[in-house]
Amino acid sequence: QVQLVESGGGLVQAGGSLRLSCIVSGRTFSSYDMGWFRQAPGKEREFVSAIKWSGGSTYYADSVKGRFTISRENAKNTVYLQMNSLKPEDTAVYYCAATPRRLGSLSYYSRSGMDCWGKGTLVTVSS
Repeated sequence: QVQLVESGGGLVQAGGSLRLSCIVSGRTFSSYDMGWFRQAPGKEREFVSAIKWSGGSTYYADSVKGRFTISRENAKNTVYLQMNSLKPEDTAVYYCAATPRRLGSLSYYSRSGMDCWGKGTLVTVSS
């Protein structure tokens, strides 16, 4: 099992940017595919983005494609989510997630979720 701790959330105006970070401990970070999910008030948790254990492949929800970028630094046990051109509808608690690496497309995680979760960090985008 791994432990995940998110940081970087906050209040930002529409059109602004934030970078979320997630530090992972407890297991070999490079053994895990990583992802970001979010949950807006009154809504179900939804997939945002995922990245392969190697960093060689990424996948995004249509709602954030072209605005958000996921990346990782295996030497620092950290995954990032750079969020640009933020919109009020991006307001949510953002969760970092991890799953032991697997073969196959990252789109799998958009349907099935991941195994381990952080406690989340709140992002609020004002209009």
